[in-house]
Amino acid sequence: MPAVSVDRLSKHFGGRHALKSVNLSIGEGEMVALIGASGSGKSTLIRHIAGLERADAGSGAARIFDRAIQENGRLATDARALRREVGVIFQQFNLVSRLPVIVNVLVGLLGRIPVWRGTLGLFTREEKQLARAALTRVGVGELAWQRASTLSGGQQQRAAIARALVQRARLLLADEPIASLDPASARRVMDTLATVCREDGITVIVSLHQVEYARLYCPRTIALRDGTVVFDGPSSALTNAFLTELYGEASEELILPDAPLTEPARVRAEPVILAGAAVAPA
Repeated sequence: MPAVSVDRLSKHFGGRHALKSVNLSIGEGEMVALIGASGSGKSTLIRHIAGLERADAGSGAARIFDRAIQENGRLATDARALRREVGVIFQQFNLVSRLPVIVNVLVGLLGRIPVWRGTLGLFTREEKQLARAALTRVGVGELAWQRASTLSGGQQQRAAIARALVQRARLLLADEPIASLDPASARRVMDTLATVCREDGITVIVSLHQVEYARLYCPRTIALRDGTVVFDGPSSALTNAFLTELYGEASEELILPDAPLTEPARVRAEPVILAGAAVAPA
């Protein structure tokens, strides 16, 4: 059973196609990179998979663990329950800066505890222990009672991952989680995502603006251009020359200057080159 399947999903913003009949399928436990130049549709696709945006009427469906979260431009009646299975990591961290880190992590439980307890901020000792354990696991356990605003960007992103662990998410959607981080912090965040994928079997889809991280961490990459999937295959195929064929001058956004090619990740999927794409080198 795929963790995510998207069938003929389209979205217009005004007169512009943000997504054009997108099709894809991602298996449980995969860590997949989503790449593309600015305006390619990465964030839009992630928001549709999460059920945070509705596609065009009659445009198809997005499914999570074989249950439709939206179809024909309408959200499923049980979309809220389905979102319990989905943790979303945003570029802006989405932590409440004035609250302690541990309280931000406990927010991950709100879909699984009685509404009155969540409204009053009443969490059991066991729930607090769960949150502390999740923070320790991602390497920021000692910061549990600090205000979120005192953490660095990388520490806040790891706290956001801890929130998804407490939520017991089976699917983690990370929308450019390292875009505003320095290289060392970016590596720690990507290491953490790779660890929870490998050790917990959580499916991870991570939108990336720099392809070096896709090559290093993700066996499979899906590339978008103008709202269309133009490549779906092994990240090792994404040489700088191939990216230039796919994106032309826009490829400069995706390639770190003077960055050496990393050792290719172990591939779990055969390459699929889609309409409009160049042929990947052998």
